[in-house]
Amino acid sequence: MAELQRPGGELASRPLHFFWVVDCSGSMIAEGKMGIVNNAIQECIPEMESAADNNPNAQLLIRALQFSTGASWLTSDPVPVEQYSWAPLEANGVTEMGKAFDLLAAQLSIPPMPDRALPPVIVLLSDGQPTDNYRSGLDKLKKLPWFRKAVKIAISIGSDADDDVLMDFTGNRELVLQANNPTALVKMIKWASTTASMVSAPSSKPMNSVAASVPSGGSVAGGSTPVDDPFAGGGAPLILDMSNIPNPDDFDDGAVW
Repeated sequence: MAELQRPGGELASRPLHFFWVVDCSGSMIAEGKMGIVNNAIQECIPEMESAADNNPNAQLLIRALQFSTGASWLTSDPVPVEQYSWAPLEANGVTEMGKAFDLLAAQLSIPPMPDRALPPVIVLLSDGQPTDNYRSGLDKLKKLPWFRKAVKIAISIGSDADDDVLMDFTGNRELVLQANNPTALVKMIKWASTTASMVSAPSSKPMNSVAASVPSGGSVAGGSTPVDDPFAGGGAPLILDMSNIPNPDDFDDGAVW
């Protein structure tokens, strides 16, 4: 990886934009899903800050977007992780995921995204099926270079979530994480937030990892051949460590959604 240097020779960090995109539809009331999401995200913020401290080449910036009947930004401007706090969400309404995709697309254009940022991280959580034309919004996203190069993770909450839609969003079924009970949901949120905070562009590719940069319409590549990313300095691939994804079968706590 070509290092970015400040005039004094100190390594320069690049902004890493992290987006929460959270389903707040009425079905999230059932089994306390909304409360679990609120608590898990709040609790993982210190862990994200710690992970970011170990990723000195990146400055972690967080934004959050909610969708139900309509969509809106909870945090419209990027906030450094050390200054970020989570505002608890309430569940109601339907699942207008497409409206969330429209808002996200507006933020992933250049501008407002800066030229020298690392490809962003987007974590989408949903427990149901879109009730609007999500395809229109997703098609807008797929035309954007920043979305195509983003690390995209989806957390599928319960058996009613539309995994095909979530897989269409991530481009890779391996990055659709299953959360069928409270314990699994907490573990998946913490894995997605802290692991994604450590996304990097090393000169060599470790075992059990995937190149997070993918071509439009493609899938995340495993194996030993990285995918070149023009946004990463020197064309190095962005790497997401997949070695420690929690196994949902390990969290059978008696409550299955």
